Amino acid sequence: MNRFLILVKGELARFNKYNVTTVSVLITIIWFLLLYFIDDLDILSTMLPFILVVDATMMSVIFVGSVMFFEKSESTVSTMLVTPVTNRELILSKAVANTIHTFISSLAIVLVFHFVKNVEINWFLISLALLIGIFWHSLLGFVFSYHSKDFTTMLVNVMFYNFLITIPAALNFFNVVFKGEVWEHVLIILPTQAVIKLIMAGFNQPIEWAYWLSLAFMLISGVLGTLYYVFPKFKEYAVRQSGV
Repeated sequence: MNRFLILVKGELARFNKYNVTTVSVLITIIWFLLLYFIDDLDILSTMLPFILVVDATMMSVIFVGSVMFFEKSESTVSTMLVTPVTNRELILSKAVANTIHTFISSLAIVLVFHFVKNVEINWFLISLALLIGIFWHSLLGFVFSYHSKDFTTMLVNVMFYNFLITIPAALNFFNVVFKGEVWEHVLIILPTQAVIKLIMAGFNQPIEWAYWLSLAFMLISGVLGTLYYVFPKFKEYAVRQSGV
């Protein structure tokens, strides 16, 4: 456990070293300024949850991917293979560090608008939603890193993923396309839609069966994906970076 905590601390320090924390702070400020000048509480109550969804999904993937490619340029990952640290510890420490880092910035936005705009929050449910959504998509960041030869390629792949997964959920959320309760339930198979359901419960939306289905989907797919893909593929990725 002590070794794992040291790894997490080291990953958080690495976020600072690669300026990921700085970028995260700047993005948080941009989100704040974007939302602060919205006077209509109904619009704010729609935009605030969606920005949290973007933070928990797309930004989590990009943050992990960026750290992975910075490490690739320094041959850090392949070097770690000869240390007593296990691959699972390396993966989980990065995912946990990114979850802590992104959770703090996301929760800061919620705190400000709770006190400044009197937005009603269920703190337990919003925290649970953010932790699950961020951790799940942090692990997804590994998948994109495994299959991208450079950071630019990863960004293109993330954009393609957003086109297929995030945009349909967003269009349903804003009631633009894929309208109605039927589409809302059909799209629950998309991770972004599942995160939306979890986060909206934190804004006191009634908890219905779709919430429990979303929670089960995120937990089961996260565990299975980690055990049967993220963990097994990491050594192959690390060895490939070493040039062997």
